[in-house]
Amino acid sequence: QVHLVESGGGLVQAGGSLRLTCAASGSIFRLISMGWYRQTPGKQRELVATITGGSIRNYADSVKGRFTISRDSSENTVVLQMNSLTPDDTGVYYCSARIYTAPTKWDEYWGQGTQVTVSS
Repeated sequence: QVHLVESGGGLVQAGGSLRLTCAASGSIFRLISMGWYRQTPGKQRELVATITGGSIRNYADSVKGRFTISRDSSENTVVLQMNSLTPDDTGVYYCSARIYTAPTKWDEYWGQGTQVTVSS
């Protein structure tokens, strides 16, 4: 079993910054990728940023140049640094991880979500 623990959400004014952290623990054989998704009421969950075990990064167009995702492989932790936040960034942010728990078995895991609110 794998557990994801998120931290760092909150309320910030437009133009401000927040830092989200997600730590994975449990039966981790090998990390495939970790990332962040966000969801707002009435909308589907959307990708924000992901990073693979080989540190290949992928960003949503709406956050490129403002958000940075990084990974601490030794701690199985991913950090999302969010700068120049706008009210459109408001939502519940979910950490996701694709992890091999055995040589030929992998699953996708989700955190509980953390609220990010950007006021105008």
